[in-house]
Amino acid sequence: MSKNPCIKVCEFDADICLGCGRSKREIKAWKRLDKGSRFALLAEADMRLLAFEATGRRKYR
Repeated sequence: MSKNPCIKVCEFDADICLGCGRSKREIKAWKRLDKGSRFALLAEADMRLLAFEATGRRKYR
C-alpha cells in the first residue's frame, strides 16, 4: 500500500492541505482507497503542491 503522505502540517487553503496537497475529503477517504486510487490521488496532490510552491504558499514541516 502507498504510504500516507501526511507531514503533520494540516494547514488549509481553499480546502487543500498546504502540507500534503490533499483535500479534507481526500484525507478522510485515504484508508478506504485502493492502491491505484492512492497513486492517482498522490499525483494530483503533487500537482497542487507544485502550484502552491509557485505562489509561495506551500508549507513544510
